[in-house]
Parts: sequence; structure tokens; C-alpha cells
Amino acid sequence: MMSQTRREWMRSVLQGVLGAAALAGSPGDAASSTFRQEARRATRLFRGSAELVPTAVTVRDGAGRLVTGLTQGDFVITESGRPQSITQFTGDRVPASVALVLDVSDSMRGPRMDDARTAVRVFVEEHLRPEDEVALFVFNHEARMLADWTADRQPILEALVPIRPSGGTGIYDAVSAALPTCLQRRHSRSAMIVVSDGADTSSDASLVQLKQQLSRADVCLYGIAVDTPGMRESQRVSPQVFRELAAQGGGYAEVVSSTADITPAIARIAEELNAQYLMAYTPETPGDGAFRPIRVTVPSRPGVVVRARRGVVR
Repeated sequence: MMSQTRREWMRSVLQGVLGAAALAGSPGDAASSTFRQEARRATRLFRGSAELVPTAVTVRDGAGRLVTGLTQGDFVITESGRPQSITQFTGDRVPASVALVLDVSDSMRGPRMDDARTAVRVFVEEHLRPEDEVALFVFNHEARMLADWTADRQPILEALVPIRPSGGTGIYDAVSAALPTCLQRRHSRSAMIVVSDGADTSSDASLVQLKQQLSRADVCLYGIAVDTPGMRESQRVSPQVFRELAAQGGGYAEVVSSTADITPAIARIAEELNAQYLMAYTPETPGDGAFRPIRVTVPSRPGVVVRARRGVVR
């Protein structure tokens, strides 16, 4: 039987982005009305053609500060080394679909789980915009979706309450399991935030396989790796693995030493999501089903660091 959250999601898809944008403010609020129109326009813009290749792009300066205010003319996109014409662009903040993927293995017992719950609550209540949608996955040796895409925060918060950590850690399987849901999202811009405090001990998927999946998906992956001093080496999270996974989709990985640091770390991710550019190009060559690497640069701003998706299959 179809779940209530899935029915709501399908109705929203049929109705378009208007339903989500309407949450941004009351009908009589002129500013909110303008925002809803812009959100609607941006979603139509980046979903207008099957041939359109979109990507979210983050730009930081040499000191790590987010660079905003750039224009379409500042960017250059190449596919397989060939320059592409940017046909769609916005520097405005557009709605996002954010999948939270949370470690609930045995090592997350007690205060650790409390810290993780707090981080998720603060993120969905304080950092997401009303028009954004969110989904929640948890994993130990198995991955489970606790809440499908929703603009309502309550199902996310309620799903966290009964969690009781147990079992091993299957990070690769969890990310792999969440990817199909990310591809069924409503909004053009998508992010996945993975939080874990241990090494992968039980995945069937390999790191190589997962990197291949991520490099082909238009999903910006962020990792928060809790590397707690004192844990046995075989159980400690691998920061390098998190960095390799995040790099495939244009995100980044942050290593923290305590679960209490998850809340500020996830706030920094939210700050980045609010400062991304969204752009797309219409390929100048026909597709053949092969993987094509993508590179985004800002020649007008030497020294900046640009992150975007690694490639596309078309």
C-alpha cells in the first residue's frame, strides 16, 4: 500500500512546485508572493528540457569564504574538455531537496544519538527554507527510509524519536540506497548530508562502485565524519573516504571530534546551500549513453575554488 508521504509527494509532483512555494508566506504578503513566483520560475527553467544538464556550483575564495554576486558571464563550463554554452543561470537561492542520511549503529548510543537528533531538529527547523523539501534515512548494517520527501517538518522530527541505535555500519549501502530517492525529488537542486561516526563494516557496495554512482548523479553530497579520539583504529571513521565521496557530487566533507559538533557543522552546510549558483547547459553534441566529465571554472576570479558535479551520463 502506498504510504501517506508518498501519496503527498506524487500529488505535489502533479501540482508542480506551486504547492511547496505557497508555504513561503501568506497570499497577502507581497514579498512572499514575489518569492513564490521566482521559485516557480526557477524550477520551470531548470526542468524545461530533457537535454538540459544542470549543476549546482559553489565558489569560495582563497580564504575559504563563499563568493556571491557572480554573473553568468563569469563562468565557463566544459564537457569532455569542450566549452558549452550556459543556457540557464541564476545566482538567486532556489528551493532545494535535502536528504539526511544518519548513522544509527551501535556506536551512536546514548548522548551521541541525542546530539544527532538535536542537529537534525535545528537543521530542519532553523536552516531549511519553507519551500525546501527533506527526506530522512537512517542506517546501521541496513538502510531504511524513515520519511519520504516532505515540506512538513513534523514527520522528520517524529521519525527521530523512536530510534534506538544498534548493529554495524554500512555507509556505502546507505548512500547507494538514498540515491534513487534523490533522483525522484521535486526540486532541481538536491543535496545529501551523511553523518557517521564509524568505519564502514557491513556494506555490500564497494567504495569504487559508490563513487561511480555519485559521479553520475546530480546530487551534491556532504559528509560529517565524527572521528572520536580513543576509538579502536578499525572502528574509526575514515575522513579520506568521506572526502572522496563528497568530491564526486560537488560537496565537501568535514571532520569533527564530537557528536556535539554536528549541529554547527550542519549549519555551515546550510550556509553553503544558501549561496550556491544553479546553472545548466544544452549539450552541443548528441548523447551516446557514455559518461562525460564536466568542469566549471571562473576565469574572471583567479584563485577561487569551484565545486560542481563531476560529470553526466547522456
